[in-house]
Amino acid sequence: MSNDRPGELFAGPRPIQTRGEEPALRPRLPKRAPKPEKPAKPEKPKAEKPRKAAPPPRKATPKTARGGGRRTILGTLVYAGMVAGVWCGIALGAVLAWFALDLPDISKVAQFERRASVTVLAADGSEFARFGDLHGTTLGVRDLPPHLINAVLAIEDRRFYSHFGVDPIGLARALYVNWRSGRSAQGGSTITQQLAKNLFLTPEKSLKRKIQEAMLALWLEHRFTKDQILTAYLNRVYLGAGTFGVDAAARTYFGKPATQLDLRESAIIAGLLKAPSRYAPSSNPDEAAERSRVVMGAMVDAGFITAQELEAARNAPPSAKRKPGGDGRYFADWVTELVSAFVGSGHGDVVVRTTLDLKLQRAAEQRLEEILSGPGAGANARQGALVAMTTDGAVRALVGGRDYDNSEFNRATQAMRQPGSAFKPFVYLAALEAGWSPDSPVEDAPVRIGGWSPGNYDGKFRGTITMANALAHSSNTATVRIIDRIGVERVRRVAAGLGINSPLGKDLSLALGTSEVNLLELTRGYAGIANRGAPVWPYAITEIRDRDGNVLYRRQAGGSVPVVDPAHAVQLTRMMTGVIEYGTGKSAKLDRPAAAKSGTTQDYRDAWFVGFTADLVAGVWLGNDNNAEMKRVTGGSLPAKLWQGFMLDAHAGRPPRPLPGMEGAPAYVASGIAEPARATPAAAPAPARGSSGGMAGGIGSLIESLTGKGSAPQVQYDYGNPVR
Repeated sequence: MSNDRPGELFAGPRPIQTRGEEPALRPRLPKRAPKPEKPAKPEKPKAEKPRKAAPPPRKATPKTARGGGRRTILGTLVYAGMVAGVWCGIALGAVLAWFALDLPDISKVAQFERRASVTVLAADGSEFARFGDLHGTTLGVRDLPPHLINAVLAIEDRRFYSHFGVDPIGLARALYVNWRSGRSAQGGSTITQQLAKNLFLTPEKSLKRKIQEAMLALWLEHRFTKDQILTAYLNRVYLGAGTFGVDAAARTYFGKPATQLDLRESAIIAGLLKAPSRYAPSSNPDEAAERSRVVMGAMVDAGFITAQELEAARNAPPSAKRKPGGDGRYFADWVTELVSAFVGSGHGDVVVRTTLDLKLQRAAEQRLEEILSGPGAGANARQGALVAMTTDGAVRALVGGRDYDNSEFNRATQAMRQPGSAFKPFVYLAALEAGWSPDSPVEDAPVRIGGWSPGNYDGKFRGTITMANALAHSSNTATVRIIDRIGVERVRRVAAGLGINSPLGKDLSLALGTSEVNLLELTRGYAGIANRGAPVWPYAITEIRDRDGNVLYRRQAGGSVPVVDPAHAVQLTRMMTGVIEYGTGKSAKLDRPAAAKSGTTQDYRDAWFVGFTADLVAGVWLGNDNNAEMKRVTGGSLPAKLWQGFMLDAHAGRPPRPLPGMEGAPAYVASGIAEPARATPAAAPAPARGSSGGMAGGIGSLIESLTGKGSAPQVQYDYGNPVR
């Protein structure tokens, strides 16, 4: 055992010792003295045998060296990864900071801007339309039926309660499905992301908006509980027909609060989340039902319901649905446009009571569809409109087109069309004002004015006939002679006084209805005739209240002063009865006295029939939006049949009454001529040729427009000698 001290373990080499010797006493002598050494001769270097070349060192170094090499490569990679991570983090932070520049101030409560709602009531007080943003009662997750919550989660976000606001699994699945299908068939947004978009962002589809949406979703998840997020989503999401939130949708579509929804109704509501307009049960019941089956299938897959519950829901009788637009959606649109004029543009939620008669409205819609889908289909009549009002202007029915869902354009109030011969009553009323009488003779014969030679629709000429017969048979040539004699300006003044507000031409062609009007104002003009020459203002609103029941507007009954002699208006009414009794409107005959006039424009592009009874004034129009020709559809054919059908429905159960002003004696006294069609010609009063609306204003302007000449040629017909 060594006796070396620890500190000396690595002190240096020790001298070698032998047995019995004293160390370091004397030096040990060699046994013989060494020979004196000769001076060393320089030795020639001996050629050494070539050693075998050492094999090249292996790449592998000793263990310590090899270990150190690994650490060097790994360290390099780690270092490079750390550097790259730092730069990626900086880049990501910069990108997120850039996207965050446009984020809303989420420290404040999201302000939800909505349109004020307008609830529209019919004349009997029943609700038939609502507009604006409708909100129901705010309900929490625990207040709603489990079927509704599960339906929403099954179809929108099954992992809602497990993800952190963004669902990578759902996003990956959506990307895969969309890649396989080649289209955007599935979305990857979570309910939290959808709420973030609804609260803070716009519906814009862009990468920037999606990134902002994800950022806000993370903030929402950090700030609120899952139940709070789901509650906010269910009470704010848009579900079609102007409804926001499940309670408003349930009340609108099913007439019940969301707390009372059954399984199938819940599935329909959840199905609306994908496409509210497309799957609305009010407008697309078949697609809504199909979508609900998809939702319930997803509920089965998610384990929320059983296959037996699914089958029972499918076999249950359909739930009663309420159309948010109801009947009369064209009418309702017109009403909402008028509300601001009565209570101001900044009004809140209001309830509007109107003049609409739902029974008449449904009859009008059904009769129009019967005509267009029946004989109208073969005659290339694809569109139509109808207006009905009382003689004081209360609009009882208004149809602006065949299909509101297909086109919201209101052809009763917005479409400007030539009325054709339906404008002639204003010409004949002006003639009565000028001193003519229903028995005054007028020539129904060919006429030429410059280069213009209007003819009659049927190509026939009846010779000398009374003015009443000229109106009943809608004689163009006789009517042109009348307006030329009385003056265009007089006709324009009478028509405008009775409510024709559209610009009217200043030449003789005005007599044939070449100036465009809309159906509402033309019907209004006839109502003025029925009202004994006192103009009426079409009105649809009788009262407006705010949501608390306070009256904001109430219509006050009033009258107007006649713009023509009431006796002349009654005379014209009597003349217009001949249109139905023996003239162009015989197919519109009713079971009670009625007066009317038909109208047809060139090439059968427009066909009209407007008339009235003691109770109602109604006008109809048929044609095409693209102004295409119909197949020989005249005002006395399909429009007259449509008018007749509607008026029969409207007067069902009402006793017949004489027309206004015709309760007693005839409206005018016969001239004593036994056969009006063969009356002796007599002179009618004529205004001065140079007066406004006379020859200079009528023929002159017409010729200028037709030939460009500044003077009118001699009229090539003889007026005869009309009598007073």
